[in-house]
Amino acid sequence: MVRAIRTIDHEERLSLVDHLDELRARLIVSGAVLAVVFGVCLWQNHTLLEIVNEPLKTQTKKQVEKGQGTVGQAVLAQKGILRIAGDTAAALGVLAAPGSGVSAHARAQLLPLLATLETDAGKLPRKSPGDNPVTLGVGEPFTTTITVTLYFALIISLPVILYELYGFIMPALSPSERRAAAPLLSAVPFLFAAGVLFGYFVVLPAAVRFFVNFNSSEFNVLVQASQFYGFAATVLLAMGLVFQVPVLILGAARLGLVTPRQLRKNRRYAVLACAAVAALLPGDAVTLVLETVPLYVLYEASILLASFVVRAERRKGDEQSAETEGDRRSPEHPPPPQDDPPEPTVQQIIDHVDRGLSD
Repeated sequence: MVRAIRTIDHEERLSLVDHLDELRARLIVSGAVLAVVFGVCLWQNHTLLEIVNEPLKTQTKKQVEKGQGTVGQAVLAQKGILRIAGDTAAALGVLAAPGSGVSAHARAQLLPLLATLETDAGKLPRKSPGDNPVTLGVGEPFTTTITVTLYFALIISLPVILYELYGFIMPALSPSERRAAAPLLSAVPFLFAAGVLFGYFVVLPAAVRFFVNFNSSEFNVLVQASQFYGFAATVLLAMGLVFQVPVLILGAARLGLVTPRQLRKNRRYAVLACAAVAALLPGDAVTLVLETVPLYVLYEASILLASFVVRAERRKGDEQSAETEGDRRSPEHPPPPQDDPPEPTVQQIIDHVDRGLSD
């Protein structure tokens, strides 16, 4: 179990059984953390459901204000009933009051009716119906709650799970490869969280607004809970993965697959790619711009990071080359001796003329 907490050194040698034992320990730690977080999320499931339902409630309120859709019509009817009940109660109160000109016997009959009307009007709901998604099956509220709780538990437990995965893979890399991969892997959870937040505050409300209002005059729109939560999880997961672009670009630059110069040269294609990704996400023209700009900002940030990393690695390589060259020229490391001249051939000996002998 200790191996699931610390990272194995590159020089440390483990047998196949030890590797399997380490994998088992890390899976146990990840499962335990996920179970604990799942229990906490299940305890606070009402708060989590309210967080996920907020974009739908916001859109429903806008429909209610305009009197659109089934919910809007229901709210208009609800307000009308409350208004009629209030006006009727006021009229009965005037008639039942002394000096109204109505006989005492009639006023005595109006007072119980007035009390009954006020009691029944007090039972009418004041909140707008249809704010939350609907469920159709008997067990759907339970299964949907468990599903949403599991989504949140996975997102919250992701840093620990990634750390355990990192600890299991890193021993296979050399120290230099580990130093290169560590910053990239440590940035994955933060970028994923940023993508999820961006998807929740920008993409998901736009998607809900687009789909709920699309051709709504021809349909009675009732949002089913299981489909809505599955759709919301898909959108948030997609944005979390899209925000991993800097990690992919920086990794490709460190491997030498692309250069910062190539990335700058292909900016126009990057803009088109960002716009294409934003177009695949639901929304209107304003939402398209709001989704394209952050994606392109991520691309530019990736170029800056790649340039910085490449310059740092190049500077480090030049320093190492200079140190190696200086070591070769130092007295402690004399240059290697030159090879002895080759033996002369027979023809060269015959052709050689000794001027001393000729004199």
